[in-house]
Amino acid sequence: MTSQNGGQALVAALAAHGVDTVFGIPGTHNLAVYAALADSPIRSVLTRHEQGAGYAADGYARVTGKPGVCLTTTGPAILNAAAAAAQAWSDSVPVLFISPALPLTHPGRGNGYLHEVKNQHAALEAIVSYSHRVTSVDEIPRAIAYAFAAMSSGRPRPVHIEIPVDILDAEADVRIVAPVESAPLAAPVHAVTDAAQRLAAAQSPVLVVGGGARSAAPQVRALAERLSAPVLTTTNGKGVLDEDHPLSVGAGVHHPSVRAVLEAADCVLAIGTEFAPSDFWYGPVELDHKLIRIDVDPTSMTTNADPAVRLLGDAGTTVSQLLDVTKMREDSGAHERAASLRRGLHADAAAEGAPWLDMMAAIAPVVDGSTVIAGDSTMACYYGALSNLTVHRPGGFLYPTGQGTLGYGLPAAIGASVADPDARVLAILGDGGVMFTLPELATAAQLRLPLPIVVVDNGGYGEIRNEMADRGDTVHSVALGGIDFPAVARAMGCHGRAVESPAALTDAITAAFDADRPTLLHIRENSRATQQV
Repeated sequence: MTSQNGGQALVAALAAHGVDTVFGIPGTHNLAVYAALADSPIRSVLTRHEQGAGYAADGYARVTGKPGVCLTTTGPAILNAAAAAAQAWSDSVPVLFISPALPLTHPGRGNGYLHEVKNQHAALEAIVSYSHRVTSVDEIPRAIAYAFAAMSSGRPRPVHIEIPVDILDAEADVRIVAPVESAPLAAPVHAVTDAAQRLAAAQSPVLVVGGGARSAAPQVRALAERLSAPVLTTTNGKGVLDEDHPLSVGAGVHHPSVRAVLEAADCVLAIGTEFAPSDFWYGPVELDHKLIRIDVDPTSMTTNADPAVRLLGDAGTTVSQLLDVTKMREDSGAHERAASLRRGLHADAAAEGAPWLDMMAAIAPVVDGSTVIAGDSTMACYYGALSNLTVHRPGGFLYPTGQGTLGYGLPAAIGASVADPDARVLAILGDGGVMFTLPELATAAQLRLPLPIVVVDNGGYGEIRNEMADRGDTVHSVALGGIDFPAVARAMGCHGRAVESPAALTDAITAAFDADRPTLLHIRENSRATQQV
């Protein structure tokens, strides 16, 4: 037990829980924390906006599997990060958001205090798993221990901790709380036995793998090979099985061919997916009678589909349980069947993503086993990259699936680059979305990241332009033309260049990976949206 102020207690508690990086911006009310960070082994990454800090922490968490940390000041700062907190919640990403709060003695009805918010705690409580307001210095280590225990057991969700500004500078005797060791949750033995028997009896089993299986990639691969079962992945599950594997059908469960595959299967094993409408664009598939479901969250077990067999447990542990009681299926035609299904998915994807196929073909040669692609909610990603670009690693495709937030891709790419310096990280953004977090170009430049940033330009909010036209509405308020993106990038300390054709992307991205700083590559797309500009 040592005497520490609140800022020191917070930083010591974070370090005790293995935190090596925080993303954020210092402000008047969190200076005690930054003073402690300066004397700690924790790296502070300065972003240009708190929303960018939150997305960077999200990208860090998806690549490392550890909680990311976003540190802001009070009021407008933590509210700036709220969109990132909502994104982390929707995609089940463990991000710890930390902010100061108004003093303990602050009048309940307010008095015009700097950064005063009517109820900051309630605002964040409505978005994250929970918001914890500490009320003493010695409570801070316990609050951190609670947060990490919550984020590392069960379904990972973001947490918010707020510390009153007077607590941050106050001193007290503090005992740092060691991390709580959480045991992976194993599924009930009787349910595992039932699932194994159904899988053994199935003639055409199929695996559907979601983001909840990201940490169970070796087990998923082993089970797919044991069952000779083709593997479909959701957006967040993309890369859990290397998409070059002969049993991989690919990502993008919204395609008509995927619906046909699921309807034809006599047994569907779903691992870590909630069958969300944001993945299954065409609506639910009736699977209940043939569905085996592995999920760590009991409240999600019957969401969107009520399985015949419920395996409540951690993905890696539960798949390992299945491996222990499942025999090798001898199926000489399994690879050809998966290849046939893959051809069906790729045909759907090629038709849907036709305007971006040349770009994806040019990007494909630079995507190796270490590559992480950070995408924004843009047509080049959800019509282009999702099903038409091969990814080889878990966490190799970072995308804001649930919230569909604009501005995610660039800061998420920064977070991924910080998390794994040996990875080749590539950002794919739209000209609309990049404007939401464009200042983070300066963050990437300051960090000297060899980060290719591909900005695909259709002159505005192309998806919305198309939807307006399809409704028969007057198309307006969606044009964003006239931005010289390469010049903006150079002004912020990056390289910037225009790419005249999709074929030129291969060499441009290769050079960007070897550059001394980020490189923004601006390319104009030829799609229906651009034809309406």
